[in-house]
Amino acid sequence: MELTDIIKEENLVLQKSKLLTDNVMHYCPGCTHGVVHKLIAEVIEELNIQDQTIGVSPVGCSVFAYNYIDIDWAEAAHGRAPAVATAISRLHPEKYVFTYQGDGDLASIGCAEIMHACNRGENIVVVFINNAIYGMTGGQMAPTTLLGQVTSTTPYGRDAKLNGFPMKITELLAQLDGTCYVTRQSAETPAAVRKTKNALKKAFQNTRLQKGLSFVEVVGTCNSGWKMTPVDANKWMKEHMFEKYPLGDIKDI
Repeated sequence: MELTDIIKEENLVLQKSKLLTDNVMHYCPGCTHGVVHKLIAEVIEELNIQDQTIGVSPVGCSVFAYNYIDIDWAEAAHGRAPAVATAISRLHPEKYVFTYQGDGDLASIGCAEIMHACNRGENIVVVFINNAIYGMTGGQMAPTTLLGQVTSTTPYGRDAKLNGFPMKITELLAQLDGTCYVTRQSAETPAAVRKTKNALKKAFQNTRLQKGLSFVEVVGTCNSGWKMTPVDANKWMKEHMFEKYPLGDIKDI
């Protein structure tokens, strides 16, 4: 049997959450954002909480997240998503409230916001995409950029003496009493995708139990910002980023 006899439209199984819209995503091919969007939509659908969930998206590559997942959304200024989510959650404690943020947004301009939201133990979920670069605004160095990593603002590689060290923001947040679940996952293989989905589901279930703030980091790629093909970006991520940002649960109460 020829391969062309198998790969036919009638033989393909297309699985898509009902919560995902038909809008074409603006993300670059190979970007991790699209995968995580799909997982969030699946989790919300499986928990049957579509009409009870409110997402908060700030400035960054994910600014148009409301175009792709059919739930209620609020927009926030750069870095301020945890503050907006705090207000929504306190006004509507029965809702499932989550933020969706990148590393430049959360770990840089929004560092104070996320620190204090975690310290207060706000009953929200924070989804943190760490691709070690400012993806939307030109590929500048982010707080999570690795030592030696080339960006548009570190053309010779990040230098600790000049630029400081990469920030392991997730480990910092795990030390705060208000966080109940802190984990770091990825989405470059089917097995990794399943683990990330399970982590997201646990985070949303923690909201139902009023346990405090759940923080899910997803180490991802930015092949356009890294100037790599999607395949090479995945390889580089596994060879370099996982050493600095090891995967797995950091805190689970």
